[in-house]
Amino acid sequence: EKKSVPTYADLADDHLTFARTHLRRPENVERVIRVHLLPRFGKERADAITTQDVAKWLAEKRKSGLAPATVEKLKVTLGRSFQLAMQAGTKGVKFNPAQAIPREKFNNARDRFLTSDEAARLLKAAEQSLNPQLKNIIALLLLTGARRGELLNARWENIDRERKLWFLPMTKNGSSRYVPLSQPALDIIDQLPRFDGCPWLLPNPTSKNKTPYTDLKHPFDTARQAAGLPDVTIHTLRHSAASFMVNAGIDIYAVGRVLGHKTIVSSQRFSHLANETLLAAVEAGA
Repeated sequence: EKKSVPTYADLADDHLTFARTHLRRPENVERVIRVHLLPRFGKERADAITTQDVAKWLAEKRKSGLAPATVEKLKVTLGRSFQLAMQAGTKGVKFNPAQAIPREKFNNARDRFLTSDEAARLLKAAEQSLNPQLKNIIALLLLTGARRGELLNARWENIDRERKLWFLPMTKNGSSRYVPLSQPALDIIDQLPRFDGCPWLLPNPTSKNKTPYTDLKHPFDTARQAAGLPDVTIHTLRHSAASFMVNAGIDIYAVGRVLGHKTIVSSQRFSHLANETLLAAVEAGA
């Protein structure tokens, strides 16, 4: 009976099958399972994995320097594997070892914004990258405020050159939206390489079928280190695009519309930038 209990690797296979069927971005789940969960729990029987084992492992991950949000993602993904197994009535899976571990409180908000000089340094470093698309990706993220996944999965058919709009049929919020394209953004798009039969705006030109990039971690890390910006992430570019708009006098309501925020609450983190811009305007007239 014990030998018939599946290993976590078996649970992970079922979890991935579910993710590929029901999730828009199954590669995120796949990476967490492949990089973190399988090396630690893959060969263990599901009924042998205890809450204490999981809690100790998560503590070790925190000590290794992983961000709190990443550690929480590991716990949630492991718990989801067990939850799906229990729902399916998988033999030997009677409890979820991650369920009893409390969620650690943390502030995941980042208030890092690039200055114009820092953005220029990052773009210059990206020009030296072995990744031929990196400079275009960074520039368009800074000019549009789009999320990384939105840009990497952009299609030519959704670029309206005449109306200066980029249509996103599906976003993180589960709805579509239009992103206005400035002239500098259009200039970059106009010079992008195009490949026969390839629908993607920024495909990986070295891939066999010219498919989109799924991970830019290595080339982006190399570029940010070369630019002397070790604390900058790809998501920083989205925040920086918003800060540039606010500093140009655009109100945070309009900025939120461009970024696709559903409520003004998400845009409030840029309010202090708006206040600084208004103060500078008042002092200039004093």
